[in-house]
Amino acid sequence: MALRHHLQISFYLCLSHSQNFTNPGEQEAARCDTRAQLEKRGCIEKDIISPQNNLTVTKNTPLSTNAFVKDEPIQLRPQEVNLELRPGLPRTFRLDFRRVEGYPVDLYYLMDLSYSMEDDLRSIKTLGNELFKALQGITKQGRIGFGSFVDKTVLPFTNTNPEKLKKPCAEKEQFCQPAFGYRHVLSMTENKADFNREVDKQRISGNLDSPEGTLDAIMQAAVCGDRIGWRNSSTRLIVLSTDDGFHMAGDGKLAGILEPNDERCYMDNQLYTKSNDMDYPSVGQVASQLEKNNIQPIFAVTKSMENVYRELSRMIPKSEVGVLSEDSKNVVELIQAAYNRLSSKVTVTHDALPDNVRVTYTPLCPGGGPAGDKGVCDNVKVSFNVTVTADECIDREVSFLIGPLGIKDKMKVSLSTHCECECDDPKEKNHTYCNNKGKVNCGMCSCKAGFVGQRCECSIGEKDESSLRAACRKDNGTECEGRGDCVCGICQCYALQGGSTYYGTHCECENESCEKFQNKLCGGNGKCRCKNCDCSPEYEGTACQCKKSDEQCRTPSGSVCSGRGTCQCNQCKCMEGYQRPYCLTCPACQIPCITKGKCIECLGFATGPFSKNCSQTCKSINDFEIVETLPPGKPCDVRDVENCRVFFTIKQLDGEDNYSAQILKTRECPELPNIYAIIGGAIAAVALIGLVILLIIKGFLYWRDVKEFRRFENEKKKEKWTPTAGSNNQSMYDKKLNVHPLECRGLSLGNADV
Repeated sequence: MALRHHLQISFYLCLSHSQNFTNPGEQEAARCDTRAQLEKRGCIEKDIISPQNNLTVTKNTPLSTNAFVKDEPIQLRPQEVNLELRPGLPRTFRLDFRRVEGYPVDLYYLMDLSYSMEDDLRSIKTLGNELFKALQGITKQGRIGFGSFVDKTVLPFTNTNPEKLKKPCAEKEQFCQPAFGYRHVLSMTENKADFNREVDKQRISGNLDSPEGTLDAIMQAAVCGDRIGWRNSSTRLIVLSTDDGFHMAGDGKLAGILEPNDERCYMDNQLYTKSNDMDYPSVGQVASQLEKNNIQPIFAVTKSMENVYRELSRMIPKSEVGVLSEDSKNVVELIQAAYNRLSSKVTVTHDALPDNVRVTYTPLCPGGGPAGDKGVCDNVKVSFNVTVTADECIDREVSFLIGPLGIKDKMKVSLSTHCECECDDPKEKNHTYCNNKGKVNCGMCSCKAGFVGQRCECSIGEKDESSLRAACRKDNGTECEGRGDCVCGICQCYALQGGSTYYGTHCECENESCEKFQNKLCGGNGKCRCKNCDCSPEYEGTACQCKKSDEQCRTPSGSVCSGRGTCQCNQCKCMEGYQRPYCLTCPACQIPCITKGKCIECLGFATGPFSKNCSQTCKSINDFEIVETLPPGKPCDVRDVENCRVFFTIKQLDGEDNYSAQILKTRECPELPNIYAIIGGAIAAVALIGLVILLIIKGFLYWRDVKEFRRFENEKKKEKWTPTAGSNNQSMYDKKLNVHPLECRGLSLGNADV
């Protein structure tokens, strides 16, 4: 019979079913304890079980001893292991690695062809033979490939003028190829002539900004393995040659490129086709793909870029940085030195681990350092102690890989957890330990239908078990609050480590978790009762930490906290808004000058909205007097119903709403207007306005008459009179009529007709 137990690594399980091992009502967790405690309680040796870790090596082929041949070499041992772990209990095993002599090397030379690398390109064209010679010195199985890069051919990275896209170099440059992102030039080859021929064809190109599309090129070289020609069994190297920095994820937004890099191969006609459609990869993405494909980069950069690429190297495992000379003629020596550093150091780590699994490595080599999540040794033949720990139970078998960085060889670890105790239970179906009403299962009773309890001692009769258990739940919560067993509908509470027990109808109370003061329950000045302190008469506080006293709470007048709070632990606990120490002031409260204005009006002058029930409405002002003068200081003032200003002072007494006031006897009322003066002034104003209007009319009429007379005079001057009798007669006629020219109306030139 198997029972699932989540045991701590130092704990054991007692299967004993003797009558004196667990007491009635004691929780079955008492069976899980240290070996010493179980033996002390009477558990015999044969009844104590503890699951152990199991290690099975399923594949352990010996390491290859000879130099590399066509057959696949074995450089890592063991190759496969199965682990069955107890949660929390670590298991250590040994891992051996030996690098095979003459192991194949695939070297991919990735070169920046921006305009500033012109002299470096000329040098590389002359160094092909030396590069192959250096590679042959490392291994007889060496191959070289070649690729180049500049940057994305969109603004602001490259000038998109059609002419500039065709020839992005300076005008004087005759040999210049069109702008491009990344181009794969030559797949891995052993033929020096092919390498020299293809490199000799290369021409410089150009772009606008200083950073290049370096990470785009590295990503495609890593994930396009079939195009590059990486072998399955080889040390894979990318030699990156550049004199400038690199764009990274997010920079593509400058050109409106929002699609993130998906770490997939997009190669058509030797060109990276998604260069202008997909953002640059992040450093983390590049590091992940390099590690996944066992590729080790060597950054051959100029002196000005050394610090930049050393920072990049820290984020990419198994990478090296070398400084190029001004014309890159030292690149061969740089590659040799970097390869020696990479090949002499073995770094063992793992791929993604399952949840709740930890792996540490302890190098078994001089100067290997302490245990950690990676193991590093400087030797071609090294060993490591690998420690695997499962922190929790795992439902199904999982696996992960362990191996050196940059090397294909990996060890597969299959892992499962041992979370079941195999119990040798008695065969009796009606065991005496269970009152002949059930069988023993790993030391505990499994009762027959109709019986419940720790030892099947309770017959539920016609009741169903669920109704009995419901009686043990408070507010439909946990059964007996998780602190006891429900036996026949009654909680049997567990004992505490201190010797006392839980108590209460649902085991909700205990007397060991009250608040402490000076590391004493209830400060040693009271008793803990159901999680609350019951203090001695002379003490108070949540932990009985305060001696009862109100000395520090009394105001100069003798009141406690000004009647606006309580004295707790010899300090005032004020009502909301009031401030300590004596609860005298309340900065956030409304000012009584405003709130008590209507009461002052009704108390002092029997006017206002409260005048009919002033004594009841304004009983908060229980002491007031009418005075001739107010004490010095700025008084309060309000306007009453007659618009008079009432001046007063008010003071808060002990208590929340208790005031005394002094009211100035004399109000300040505005003077009434002089009715007679207003009426007389109005009449005079009307008369004056009428006179002015008459004068205006008279003046207008006079002005019009003067204008008419002048017109008449002007017309008269224009007449041409002849000296005839008629003329004299006319003059005589005018005189006889005695008409003044200003009084003439209807005059006409020629004969005058009235």
